[in-house]
Order: sequence, then structure tokens, then C-alpha cells
Amino acid sequence: MVQYATAHLDASFAALADGTRRGVLEQLGRGESSITDLAEQFHMTLTGMRKHVGVLEDAGLVTTEKVGRVRHCRIGTRRLDEVTAWIDNYHQLWEERFSELDKVIEALKQKEQRDGRKQQD
Repeated sequence: MVQYATAHLDASFAALADGTRRGVLEQLGRGESSITDLAEQFHMTLTGMRKHVGVLEDAGLVTTEKVGRVRHCRIGTRRLDEVTAWIDNYHQLWEERFSELDKVIEALKQKEQRDGRKQQD
């Protein structure tokens, strides 16, 4: 199994676990925004939005830059490749297991049909 950098992966999943933070990432995917604008858009206090942005920044998903009195946010340099690889790995594992389960179910159905015909004869 592929080994992942646990701390980065945990930070990414923790950041993505919150709907507001996913919304912030979606918004920043469209373009740079200030923390004030994000707070207004998500109907929250500046302090609350700063905390959300801080979690995203700690995970490397967002970067901020203070220009004068305004802190601007943009998508970070760290991409979600590691998260995607982890999810893809488990997706493949479950697909294989479900495929095997489908084979077992099909074999049981065929056996049931054969047994049913024998009892009718």
C-alpha cells in the first residue's frame, strides 16, 4: 500500500471536513478574496473567518498576504494530489471487493436457480 505523509494528509482532511472551508476553497478557486469579503459572503465574523482561513493555511491549501490593512487570500501552492491519491487507493480497493461480492452473489443466484429446478422435477 502507498505510504502518505500522515501529518499533511490529516491536515488536509481536517481542513476539508468543514463545509465553510470547502466553500472558501471553492470561492478562492474563482479568484483572490480578502478575509473581510469572505466573512461577509459566508455571513460570519472576521474572527470566525480568520480561524477557518488559518486552518486552510496550516494545511497549505490557502496562502494569505497582508497588503496595508487588508489580508488577501488565494489558493495555496499545495494541491490535493495526496488526498486524491489516498481516496483513489481506497476507491480501487472497494471496487475490487464489490466486484468479488458481485461474483459471489451471481454464483449463489445460479445455484439457487439450479436447485429450484431440481426440486420441481
